Amino acid sequence: MPQLAYKLPLSTADYLAGEPFAEVRHEYVDGEVYAMAGTRKRHNLIALNLAGALRGHLRGTPCQVFASDVKVHIAWDWHERYYYPDVVVACETDDTDEYVVEKPRLIIEILSESTERKDRAEKFYAYRHLDSLQEYVLVAQEVLRVEVYRRETNWDLEVYEVAEAEIELRSVGLRLMVAEIYQELQ
Repeated sequence: MPQLAYKLPLSTADYLAGEPFAEVRHEYVDGEVYAMAGTRKRHNLIALNLAGALRGHLRGTPCQVFASDVKVHIAWDWHERYYYPDVVVACETDDTDEYVVEKPRLIIEILSESTERKDRAEKFYAYRHLDSLQEYVLVAQEVLRVEVYRRETNWDLEVYEVAEAEIELRSVGLRLMVAEIYQELQ
């Protein structure tokens, strides 16, 4: 009788040991590893606009802004995950791993057709297990639409769809216009 093939889970230690040398970034979800695809120019410009505004605003504070190549670690119950958010802000001085943020304050994901479902469901569910996380922001690429979820409001949704609308990222004390997020794309 033929043997069925099955997938062996990868240990967290093996994932972390190999990821710095991988040619492609991978996210780690409970023992399974998923390769990450590249992004479109629109996606990248939106992420850079946000990271730039955050970096300028937070200069001189303990907070640091990272864009796309730094992992966030989430662990709860028997789950362990490492995701690469598009933009992440960390303000804890004891968050010292060179490759991983353990205590993010703000996470931003730029939505794409291939990632939207995962960003809205799986990642949002996992990120809410981070005690340090105060805000989660989802930004659409094709239309002006920014969604802000805040811990302080029990993760209620705030939607901004007009270029002149002002968004307050309370977790870091930054106010910016929707138009600034989509600068050079309209």
